[in-house]
Amino acid sequence: MRYALLLLSFLAPGLALAQAEALENPGTVSAIQERQYRMHHELLLGVGVLPADAYYKGFIGTVGYTYHFSDTFAWQVGRGSYSYNVNTSLRTQLERDFEVSPTDTAFQDEIQWMVGSDLIWSPLYGKLAVLNSSVLHFEAFLLGGGTVVKTERQDGFRPAVNLGLGVRLFSGKTVSFRLDVTNNVVFAGASRIINVPVVQLGTSFNFGATE
Repeated sequence: MRYALLLLSFLAPGLALAQAEALENPGTVSAIQERQYRMHHELLLGVGVLPADAYYKGFIGTVGYTYHFSDTFAWQVGRGSYSYNVNTSLRTQLERDFEVSPTDTAFQDEIQWMVGSDLIWSPLYGKLAVLNSSVLHFEAFLLGGGTVVKTERQDGFRPAVNLGLGVRLFSGKTVSFRLDVTNNVVFAGASRIINVPVVQLGTSFNFGATE
């Protein structure tokens, strides 16, 4: 009995303090704000670059349409990109100094255009305060889908798998800006695979959103 009373005397101040704090703060509430901007029908106009090939660099223009089923899930129903290609100094040197033909097999993987479709998952949405004077709303997303690629080859239609990620910055209800970084894994033959990375900046126009 004596030991029990001794133990209680040690615990009593802590229990009293905990009870006082509980009375002052009866509960905590965690609130998650709704998105300020929602997407529905999205029209994308973009420009970008194909930076990886050693023999040329492609500068692309893209048009796309995306339907947003919810805040986190969307289908990029269609996208099409045309590439304006510029020869690198390496290719120019090979053609000039080593008389390599412009139709040589090494140059035939040059991309002319691409069309495809993707699924988009946007698990992250947030906002940032800039110098305590303005708030930026943004989201991050992952995408994956399929592409048909047209190369310089005579039979140049090739299937590809497109994977990537991106970030969207909202300017308002109607306009947002996208940065997409993707890679098309092109099946160029029975045992050949070509990676075609794309870095693209785009302006998106949103129609039909309820908020």
